[in-house]
Amino acid sequence: MLGPVILAASRSDKMRRLISAAPVTKPVVDRFIPGETVDQVVPIIKDLTAKGLELTMDVVGEDITTPEQAAAARDAYLALVDRLKELDLGTRAEMSVKLSMFGQALEGGHELALANVRPVVEAAAAIGTTVTLDAEDHTTLDSMFAIHEELRKDFPQTGCVIQAYLFRTEADARRLAESGSRVRVVKGAYKEPAEVAYQQKAETDKAYVRILKILMEGEGYPMIGSHDPRIISIAQELARKAGRKLDEYEFQMLYGIRSDEHLRLAAEGHRMRVYTAYGTDWYGYFMRRLAEKPANLVFFLRSMITRG
Repeated sequence: MLGPVILAASRSDKMRRLISAAPVTKPVVDRFIPGETVDQVVPIIKDLTAKGLELTMDVVGEDITTPEQAAAARDAYLALVDRLKELDLGTRAEMSVKLSMFGQALEGGHELALANVRPVVEAAAAIGTTVTLDAEDHTTLDSMFAIHEELRKDFPQTGCVIQAYLFRTEADARRLAESGSRVRVVKGAYKEPAEVAYQQKAETDKAYVRILKILMEGEGYPMIGSHDPRIISIAQELARKAGRKLDEYEFQMLYGIRSDEHLRLAAEGHRMRVYTAYGTDWYGYFMRRLAEKPANLVFFLRSMITRG
């Protein structure tokens, strides 16, 4: 299994330097991360929304080691809010944030992350959009869910992400499947121990369907984060059985992966949101994209060989 090896490499400073310095890397990274600055991704935002798609924007970066870096991450998102306001997109472009980027892993990190993310959530609400808290490794989740609950007191539209490969997630889904909640379910893209997570794809897929059923039968707003054709088909059937209208759930997929499917779902009347990341600290995000799907790794290696 190459996935765990790649995920381990995502935490390696040596591999980070090696891959970042390789001249063949940037053209491949551009497939998943279309720019380093907000100005560079504005044309992408305009193009995707003109095609009937929606977006969730992610400023990449997780390895925060100082409060000053966490504050800079906050300010980067506030700058993004300003640009989204200029584009007048409303809920068609929301934001996704990783609390590690806001200082969650630092001393006093829970309070620091909450203090840094709150102004971003507040600014997003002021322009008619919202923020979704991304899930990271299992050790961070209790803090993430607590921050999510706190933010929803003032900003009930704040979303969160749950990961199907974790044993705890079915219970989390039941708790979150309430009126007004927005929950994205994904398979999971971190290296987790067997004590807390399924290790086989088949088990994760079964858990994903169970969790999705809980969300579809609940009172919240499910967001299906998957590129898997079988999962997409099952989600449509579960939505039909639950009596959900097309605007009562949505699909989410990553920028650069199955772009034709993005357009197909939107053409059928589904809400289709493209997870679009940008920024200079792209390494961890990029490596998880390679680990998630063998085809992504093959694409990368083939490009390295061809360009090399």
